[in-house]
Amino acid sequence: METTQELQLDYPCHWEYKLILSIEHDVNVIVKEVLLERLHDLRKSQNSTKGNYASYTLKVLVHNADDRKMLYHSLKAHQHIKFVL
Repeated sequence: METTQELQLDYPCHWEYKLILSIEHDVNVIVKEVLLERLHDLRKSQNSTKGNYASYTLKVLVHNADDRKMLYHSLKAHQHIKFVL
């Protein structure tokens, strides 16, 4: 039997999302579309072997579990973001 455990975090806290998207899209524009005016830190991690995709680490202050999950789903729903980890 599987049980799902909720993360026990002290909010507010900084949370990191790993974003993977095609290099043809501007990650800064995409992140601003999702986060609007929220302060964040965005750093490039690496390119794929063939150079078609790039991964980025997005660090943002989340206020509670719902906020953290909402951001995850908003990022995941963006048409140009391939994966969110």
